[in-house]
Amino acid sequence: MASLQLTKDKIKILKQEFDRLKIGKESLLKLIDEAEIAESVYNSNAIENSTLTLPETEKILLELEVSQNASLREVFEAKNLARVMEYVRIKSQTEDLTKETILLLHKMLIENIDESISGRFRKEHEYVRIGAHIAPAPKQIERMIEEALIQYSSDNETYFVDKIANFHLYFETIHPFNDGNGRIGRVIINYQLYRLGFPGIIIRDKEKNLYYRCFEEYRDNRITKTAEKVIALALTEALHKRIAYLKDYTMVNLTEYAKKIDKPASAILNAAKRQTIPAFREKGVWKIGQSQ
Repeated sequence: MASLQLTKDKIKILKQEFDRLKIGKESLLKLIDEAEIAESVYNSNAIENSTLTLPETEKILLELEVSQNASLREVFEAKNLARVMEYVRIKSQTEDLTKETILLLHKMLIENIDESISGRFRKEHEYVRIGAHIAPAPKQIERMIEEALIQYSSDNETYFVDKIANFHLYFETIHPFNDGNGRIGRVIINYQLYRLGFPGIIIRDKEKNLYYRCFEEYRDNRITKTAEKVIALALTEALHKRIAYLKDYTMVNLTEYAKKIDKPASAILNAAKRQTIPAFREKGVWKIGQSQ
């Protein structure tokens, strides 16, 4: 309980600093968001077993020539998800999340991939299984999504990270679509964070075993603590990164930083993973900001 309160206190302090520093620097924050899109797309698609590498994803989004090993489907998955992420960043500034918005995001995501299932929930006879879990029947989906949205918007007591984690776990358990559930679910996390004035987060492929465990714990015992931790750590990292840029710090690789302060690199890396130091990742490389 004490560690949980410390995390809440840290996020609150970082958010206050972020809000203070960002005034007049909206263009810088937009650049950071745009620079992260390829990394966000790569990780979200990789969690769903896309074979594209980060460099290949970057080339696709820049309309450059890509490897012939990349399938047309994976190319559209990358382009579509990037478009969805950009749309969410803008749309979330003015409107709360709705069922109609979720359906539109799905239509954008599946466009040119499978038009027969894009922009709609699973319908009669379209049942899905996720591991040993059988998702709810199609006729229940619309009601469950609407109830989840009402519950989320009307709950003013639960800590916001916990609310977002619970919504994500419930959404993925419903598995409302025939395809694209994970990517839409992770986009929704950022929609909800943006609405609260926070930056978006990246849930990384390298940490997907922990991410998958969130769903196992939720489906078996309705435990949400791991998911709350995953989102809180990712959010802390996103805030640390933006604050470092807003302060005009020099970005230093963590290995170089460890040598500079004469500390074991492994200890500094563990501190970064726990977010007990203001470190963050760019293209998977841990860095830290330092004043000049």
